[in-house]
Amino acid sequence: MAISQPDQFIALLGGGQLGKMLLAEARRMDLSVHSMDPDHMAPCRLGSHRFVQGDFTDYHQVMDFSQGATAVVIEIESVNVKALEDLEAQGIPTFPSAKALRLIQNKIKQKTFYRDQGIPTSDFQVHANHASLQSALAEDQLTMPFVWKLAEGGYDGFGVAMINKASDIDNLPDSPCITEAAVEIDKEIAVVIVRDRHGNTEAFPPVEMAFHPTANQVEFVVCPTSLSDQANQQAVQLAKQCAEAFDSPGLLAVELFLTKGGDWLVNEVAPRPHNSGHLTIEACQSSQFEQLLRVAFNLPMGSCALQSAAAMANLVGAANHQGDVMYQGLDQALVVPGSSIHIYGKSQTRPFRKMGHVTATGKDPKQAMQRAAAVRDAISVEAKPSDLLT
Repeated sequence: MAISQPDQFIALLGGGQLGKMLLAEARRMDLSVHSMDPDHMAPCRLGSHRFVQGDFTDYHQVMDFSQGATAVVIEIESVNVKALEDLEAQGIPTFPSAKALRLIQNKIKQKTFYRDQGIPTSDFQVHANHASLQSALAEDQLTMPFVWKLAEGGYDGFGVAMINKASDIDNLPDSPCITEAAVEIDKEIAVVIVRDRHGNTEAFPPVEMAFHPTANQVEFVVCPTSLSDQANQQAVQLAKQCAEAFDSPGLLAVELFLTKGGDWLVNEVAPRPHNSGHLTIEACQSSQFEQLLRVAFNLPMGSCALQSAAAMANLVGAANHQGDVMYQGLDQALVVPGSSIHIYGKSQTRPFRKMGHVTATGKDPKQAMQRAAAVRDAISVEAKPSDLLT
């Protein structure tokens, strides 16, 4: 057993908020985690048994950092996959597998994988560059509106755009991309799947997501959903189908569309802790972070059972605020019953940057949502006055 054995440790690539929440669970269970991030002020610098300032995209730095680890875990997709492949060859398991991450890092490969595996997803086209995209639009190969996605490097709504008119593509990057047919969405649902080293899986209850209309970021996550029991079961089944197809240990957050016609489509997946799973800390018997630690240390998986209705709201940087962060309204927010505020420890804010979140529990989803909204509305994530954008 790896508990209370400092010579057995996880090498964590990435030191942001996902890592910080993983570290909180690791400290509770007395599990050792070493973390690496290029930012010397990364949130994980304070909770790690060992913190290394380093580049997780650099092959040699990842290899050196991970030597002797019980397992390697990521909290960001943009890590060096070749290093993960070679670590696996050394007998060090990685979560996710290098093979799965190589597919997921690139949205062209990811969408093609769904099609090849018979996993339902929206219709899409591949474009090698901006000229290819312009040509497809000029030749009426694309029907507006459609969704544009950068093939690599997009995150938290960046690298995604809704194209409603031809001029909307003018300032898009000259990079490989995909375009997806717009679908009539009734619900956006996410399911986090846990998979151990032996292929056993558990599913957290589906959550319902609401997105910010302009930032393309999750604004609220609610559990249980407003779906019927049958629809919830369908969501879990499709998420498990994805997990089986990728055949990768660890976590897989599966974002789903339920169309107005009643069809299920896979939007995207993330092979790591995910924003849609944050409420599991307060609402479920075992959180997504505890589950990842369990499977990485080859411990039995815990229960994913929901213990209370819950809602999560992101706390993001205010518009026109960039610089050293300050949090306004905490006195009002901290008195909201049933709520838990998570501040990520980032020293710099910018518009719509994820700086924290709040989870609220309640007797039902409506009450949980009201409480989460009350905390979110009370808190303003601002820059110090000298740093305000003009």
